[in-house]
Amino acid sequence: MNPEVDNFAAVTQKPALVMGGSGFVGSHIARLLAERGRAVRVMLRPTSDTRALEGVTCERVNGDVSDVASLRAAMRGCGTVFYCVVDTRAWLTDPAPLYRTNVEGLRNALDAALDEGVGRFVFTSSIATTGRRKAGAVSEADAFNWWDVAPDYIRSRVEAENLLLEYCRERQFPGIALCVANTYGPRDYQPTPHGQLLWQAATGNGMAMGCSAPTVDIRDAAEAALLAERFGRAGERYIVASDFLSQRDLYTMAAAELGKKPPRTLSMKLLYAMAAVNEFFARLTGRKDFKLRRDSLFLAEVFGPLDNSKIIDELGWQPRPIAQTVHDAVAWFSAHNSPKRISEQVTV
Repeated sequence: MNPEVDNFAAVTQKPALVMGGSGFVGSHIARLLAERGRAVRVMLRPTSDTRALEGVTCERVNGDVSDVASLRAAMRGCGTVFYCVVDTRAWLTDPAPLYRTNVEGLRNALDAALDEGVGRFVFTSSIATTGRRKAGAVSEADAFNWWDVAPDYIRSRVEAENLLLEYCRERQFPGIALCVANTYGPRDYQPTPHGQLLWQAATGNGMAMGCSAPTVDIRDAAEAALLAERFGRAGERYIVASDFLSQRDLYTMAAAELGKKPPRTLSMKLLYAMAAVNEFFARLTGRKDFKLRRDSLFLAEVFGPLDNSKIIDELGWQPRPIAQTVHDAVAWFSAHNSPKRISEQVTV
């Protein structure tokens, strides 16, 4: 008999824990698990906004990645952990919270999972951990190679993924890393910065940057997590990305959904100049944690096309067209009277 199949059958008889279950990715994973009849436990902080979990049948427990006892209690009796905890505040002046959550918090979770005998650990990583190429699509085989120009947010994500893979190599940990692209789609309650910008464009009030980026439907990202649990190989990473397109094309699709004109496109050169001026005055006034900065612009344009053939071939993943994602996202924002718009471009 296939030990991997036997192990999967065993872990799915136990509850699945979704850590960070109130977030965009985590809530969609929890919803998909529940829809498929799985017993779901969600770990949240007491202050978490839980609107994204409305209608999801799940057990809710409080915990924090800095509290090892709460991690062990949340994982106790679970077969799989879907880890979706991340601090994405790339604009922080002091990067210490990024490393505290993204690296040390993960270390605590890995140790707890080992102690509790978790059978699968599906880690939501980022395309930020992939390498860069001068030409051609980047694959999982392209190791990270731009540390010298990477902001602290990126470095924290790379350190986190490296930590997971180290546990897999040296401690036979059953971990799988998913390198997820910019996510779009419905049920973006918080909303995410890129979701806000898409909605802003849909209403005819947005502007596009002169850059392109990989994208993925949030529902397809959740499906990738469940496929990784079933078919993923421990110690491997999988790129979760579908279309690579310009912001102008993406936002033009969104504007067309509501009959609005395509957004005006701002050149990256102009935006970098604006960011430099903003940084200068921030230093003069002592202002911190501002979003319009050169690091954020760099992250918006640093990624090129990605090769998703590994997850398609090995896991059977089938992402939907980006046009469907945009249609569903705009429809959801329209129906839910989306919250405040933002005027500054930010990254994820």
